[in-house]
Amino acid sequence: MEFGGVTQINDSLVPPERWKVYTKNDFYVGLGLAISSSVFIGSSFIIKKKALLRIGNDGKTRAGSGGYAYLREWIWWVGLCLMGVGEAANFAAYAFSPASMVTPLGALSVLVSAVLASKFLNEHLNVLGKLGCLLCVLGSTVVVLHAPNEGDVANMEELLFKLQDAGFLSYTCFVLIATALLVCYYGPRYGDSNILIYILACSMVGSLSVMGCKGLGIAIKETVAGVRNEFTNWLTWFFLFSLLLCVMVQMNYLNKALDIFNTSIVTPIYYVFFTTFVMVASAILFKEWGHLGFTDVLGNICGFLVIICGIFTLHAFKDVDLSFSNLKVKLKRESIQLRNDEERSEIDCEATTSLLAMESQTNGYIH
Repeated sequence: MEFGGVTQINDSLVPPERWKVYTKNDFYVGLGLAISSSVFIGSSFIIKKKALLRIGNDGKTRAGSGGYAYLREWIWWVGLCLMGVGEAANFAAYAFSPASMVTPLGALSVLVSAVLASKFLNEHLNVLGKLGCLLCVLGSTVVVLHAPNEGDVANMEELLFKLQDAGFLSYTCFVLIATALLVCYYGPRYGDSNILIYILACSMVGSLSVMGCKGLGIAIKETVAGVRNEFTNWLTWFFLFSLLLCVMVQMNYLNKALDIFNTSIVTPIYYVFFTTFVMVASAILFKEWGHLGFTDVLGNICGFLVIICGIFTLHAFKDVDLSFSNLKVKLKRESIQLRNDEERSEIDCEATTSLLAMESQTNGYIH
């Protein structure tokens, strides 16, 4: 069956031997690209926040108020370039590893931004924050260990057919309508007070970028490998422009959220919603989870939940003054207080016993 010069492949007729199997080398290349992507993206959050803070200190119109003064700040452009490098590494990772593994590893960008924020934005990272970082690493490890090693998108023709799936088209329509409502109706009314408005907008639009990332990744991989020159294929350019459009929308509303709310709040909430929507879109489009056993599915879900718990721990208790040194002091004080309470209780008990004995003797003399 032909569509725009590209042969469609019936998904139900793709035999198991034609499923794309991720080799060990491809898997580790994708893993390395995903981790490096998190480092670049996490750093970009801090650099762009520095630029936005400088604009606010200079009295210029802030991004949260509809201003675009940040476009004249070279620091902001450095952050944007780093995010571009991170996104490039991210969509390259999709060509080598399954989307259900690449996307949750974005939690490492939260870890990177938290560490850098404590150093460059004077945001304190306490013991619970460090525990949250550890949970993010552990959760990411669990996701990697249970990631699928099979997928059913081996080339551009199969990807094109999947894009025409009724489920994915319905999801795309839902995202476009919901984003339009958030931007046009809820944004002007509640955007300055409700952090979810702009984050939901950029998260839902960003979930569609997984389509462009996967397509470009496959195109680059097949072109470099000499299989065919995919840059003569109109579908490659469609993926490129759709990805650029999604990234521009993401940047616009993410800047608004960063300008209005604290970085330590925006980053984890954005990660949770973005990753959730991307995993839903990936499950609908690529159906990678269909090749996983129950144990691996459970492992992926548990790993993702551990990551969410780590992010919550990292940021929910960020203002609590808790370190290893004052933790020892507090424990010692509580131990002393508990000992004093026990001694006081024993004294009160002895006094009560003595009083009862005296009353008993007095009553005996009277009788």
